[in-house]
Amino acid sequence: MQTESQIPIAAAEKRRFAVNLALFYSAVFAVLGTHLPFFPLWLKAIGVDAAWIGLINALPAITRFTTLPQVTAFAEKRHAIRAAMMVSVLATAIGFTAVGLQQQPLALFLIYALTCMMWTPTMPLTDAYALRGVARYGLDYGPLRLWGSAAFAAGSLACGYLVDVIAARDLIWVIVAWAVVAVLASALLQPLDDVRHRTTERRAHTALLRDAGFWAIIASAALIQGSHVAYYTFSAINWQLHGISGLTIAELWTLGVIAEIVVFALSPRFSLHPSTMIAIGGLSAVVRWIVTAHEPPLALLAIAQLGHGLSFGMTIVGTMNLLVQRVPAHQIARGQGYYAACNGLLGAATSIASGAIYARTGDGLYYVMAAMAGLGALVIWTARHRLTAHPHNAESGG
Repeated sequence: MQTESQIPIAAAEKRRFAVNLALFYSAVFAVLGTHLPFFPLWLKAIGVDAAWIGLINALPAITRFTTLPQVTAFAEKRHAIRAAMMVSVLATAIGFTAVGLQQQPLALFLIYALTCMMWTPTMPLTDAYALRGVARYGLDYGPLRLWGSAAFAAGSLACGYLVDVIAARDLIWVIVAWAVVAVLASALLQPLDDVRHRTTERRAHTALLRDAGFWAIIASAALIQGSHVAYYTFSAINWQLHGISGLTIAELWTLGVIAEIVVFALSPRFSLHPSTMIAIGGLSAVVRWIVTAHEPPLALLAIAQLGHGLSFGMTIVGTMNLLVQRVPAHQIARGQGYYAACNGLLGAATSIASGAIYARTGDGLYYVMAAMAGLGALVIWTARHRLTAHPHNAESGG
């Protein structure tokens, strides 16, 4: 039984964990918020051509299905998730510093590849750490994770303001600065109890790989999410060429993030079947990319950006709900792994191809992205009856 003096100590420890994790989430997502829209702009500013930009920006996706699973598995096996988070953000800060000192495409490619090997595991490691803390302290995951989305928007806006103040060649140092903040924030993370689990099942993955419904889920989601590659890689470059200021570019990105947060916040109230949500996400992406391809006026472009809540947010919500329904609980981590690998593989291939396509067609690249999203919507809509009729049940381990 807890003594009276122990209760406030436990409450203080719980609060400290929540605050420190929120700070770390904020710093990590601030790196993403500055990197995702403005790293391609920096590459262009130092003279890297579109084809190389596409290749370089494919590297995070490549590491997600190659080295990322090995890094996270190693950390979990060694019961060192917090330590791995600290090493990951430190290596990220060092890596981006080294990237900033280079200008030759091949050297950039190689150094950035090494950086991504350590950077991309940061988020799954952080989520694993967060979920252990949630279980220990009885917290809710959503309010903790929400700070990350807010920091992404704030980081993007701050960097957009700086685009109009500093030379584009100096944008890399903004990314480095946020990475250093993440290193400092990681030092505040408190150790959690060493939780050791034994897993007896070793061949459960074969059932998933034989499940056509499971493949329909991850393929459709990967196609729709992969259709965002052109937006992630070339939107800042393209909008700047059309005379849109850096701050306005950041504001456009922020609109998308806000819409995404709203969809996530309202998602518990959605009554649609998850496969329908994914189809809506795919069709919304089709409309969004076609509108973007036509070089719309700023007001219409802003409305298209709000579509990110559907094209990205609705797709994620539907995908996660379907995976929970379709994949037994004792296989959910493996299912998430296949989903991440599929996303990474298709995202990398799309990023590489998008560089060459953009160099030849410019805004025409968005039509290719619209076709990808439409195919994703078609795949999930075709499989909707199978997914509705055969969810897993409690006896299957869910």
